[in-house]
Amino acid sequence: MSHPAPSPIYTLRGAGGPLNTLHFSCLAGDTPLLFSGSGHGVVHIWNLNSRRAERNLEGHSGSSVIWVNTLQSTGALLSQGRDMQVCQWDLREGRSEVVDSVWTGSVGFCQCSLLESSSGSSLLAFAGQQTEEIKIIDLPSKKPVCTLVPDAKVGMVMCIKLWQPDSGPGPLLLAGYEDGSLLLWDVTQRCKLSEVKAHPEPIMCLTFDTKRLRGISASSEKKLSSWILDRQNNLQLQDLSVTLVNPGVSQLCVREDGKLLASAGWDHRVRVFGWKKLRPLAVLQYHSDMVLSVAFSDHQDPRQRLLAAGSKDQRISLWSIYSEGANSS
Repeated sequence: MSHPAPSPIYTLRGAGGPLNTLHFSCLAGDTPLLFSGSGHGVVHIWNLNSRRAERNLEGHSGSSVIWVNTLQSTGALLSQGRDMQVCQWDLREGRSEVVDSVWTGSVGFCQCSLLESSSGSSLLAFAGQQTEEIKIIDLPSKKPVCTLVPDAKVGMVMCIKLWQPDSGPGPLLLAGYEDGSLLLWDVTQRCKLSEVKAHPEPIMCLTFDTKRLRGISASSEKKLSSWILDRQNNLQLQDLSVTLVNPGVSQLCVREDGKLLASAGWDHRVRVFGWKKLRPLAVLQYHSDMVLSVAFSDHQDPRQRLLAAGSKDQRISLWSIYSEGANSS
């Protein structure tokens, strides 16, 4: 049975547009930060101590910002806009400058995926100019690494996740497509390793637990589809799935410790599940419009960890859902 729903511990207002994307940065420096990207083309940097926006960054000519992330090696910020640009920002010593940009050619809503390596270089994956293609480049050189295009017609690429397995030579990439197909790609070999039909509708979002080789995806329907990756790199649908009360999920996020899953619902609600058994734990009701984004904070102390939700209602809600007992859920 679900626990009684808590209230947000605080909210952030003043973004001036729908909150499409959220990213925490709480490990570096003294000040825990939350980055948000709005539908009006602004990246806000929120100071979680003062609970106010420290800086507003405008680099996408008013086009909707759909993804933000930070490079741990340099502290630089990456932002992706519907203007088909990924901007790199220098935020050091109070600066707010775009120092580089990448043209994606994609007019869709597919968010980029970033993979950092210990060598200081990174891989950036994004939907390309052609409907089904995914491009991967090296950063900071911007040198093309590969282009991945399915043989079969699967429609537009909707969502992607790039990661480096513990075993195996090179990175892998998961991609969800318009026809509901989920494909696993070998980036080094530029080939498809596995494919499953995860949904009858376009895959709107996916998240993947790289430690447990398990993922979950959502579409415009009521079902969350759970799947695993076996040791031979075969995708397998699991019987374990979730049927929602109302259809439509914008984003899914698994907490770093592998205990909790959060979903951003079109029905204005955030749902929290135990990740192990997908048991419903809480329904978080605060927003007055679609929830577009969810993110767990990366505080070192588990007791400080937060869940943030961004909505079309232009507000961000922050929730404290620290739970040691979620292990078996």
